[in-house]
Amino acid sequence: MYRLGLVLAFSCLAGAAGAATLAPGDHEFTLTHGELHRSYLVRMPPAVASGKPLPVVLNFHGGGAHAREQKRYSRMDEIADREGFVAVYPNGSSGIGGWLLTWNAGVCCGGAAAGGVDDVGFAIALLDDLARRAVLDPERIYATGLSNGSMMAYRLAAEAAHRIAAVAGVAGAMTLHRFAPALPVPVMHIHSVDDRRALYDGGLGLAFPLTNTRVLHESVDAMLKKWIAHNGCPAQPHVSDTVHGRTGADAAHTATRYGYAPCRGGTEVVLWRLTGAAHVWPGGLQDYLPRLLGPATTVIDANDEMWRFISRYRRK
Repeated sequence: MYRLGLVLAFSCLAGAAGAATLAPGDHEFTLTHGELHRSYLVRMPPAVASGKPLPVVLNFHGGGAHAREQKRYSRMDEIADREGFVAVYPNGSSGIGGWLLTWNAGVCCGGAAAGGVDDVGFAIALLDDLARRAVLDPERIYATGLSNGSMMAYRLAAEAAHRIAAVAGVAGAMTLHRFAPALPVPVMHIHSVDDRRALYDGGLGLAFPLTNTRVLHESVDAMLKKWIAHNGCPAQPHVSDTVHGRTGADAAHTATRYGYAPCRGGTEVVLWRLTGAAHVWPGGLQDYLPRLLGPATTVIDANDEMWRFISRYRRK
């Protein structure tokens, strides 16, 4: 037994040492899940050199995009390096040659939803795969995304609440057939009332370019009511002072924070309600696909706001 204990201890130490060898910078990995070949990008921060377990943020791209575009557009690598967390950009499926990828977020979207792709299972398999390569903090795994990616982040938080410590979606309300999280989950949502693609009040958004495909969106308020009720939050929020844009086109933009707390398990539900901006990642790469996404904004920085929120929470 003593010899066996030494062997097991050595194996664990060797595994930890191997995991710690993933260097700072950019990496790409592949895995097979549900008979599909999947991939994801990883940004390891300089803090990996400390050898301490690092938090992880899963950042899901929008429908029709892919991981490299989300990485470039959201600019999350900058805050990941500064704050010392691992930024992960998974690739969806059902596209053409690595493009036009989507997520099965429930009702939405595209080929992934139509084909019933197990994207929750893929996300869990990704986390397990990454944990074999790097020293991660399993209590500090977070999810975010844009549009269809935001919907995917909510599905993951709802169906794998035991793995996700907090979720923060951008410009995409949850679209689940069934909502029954096993645990309370801290939620932050960022959305503009002037988003014409993922309508704030719900309904059919604009058709995707070169197609007649339109998505039926859940209203933001209806989605948040589900989380507020599930988390046991007060019905009335604390409303912050409105933030106003400072220069250029942003001067006409606003952002108001609605906070619902205290909630069960120490959680909170937060809404950043924007005006003037469109279907965009606030503070992301500016002038990015303006004809498709609409006016960008820097009235708030989504990365700063969500990290300030989600980093307060651990899944124990």
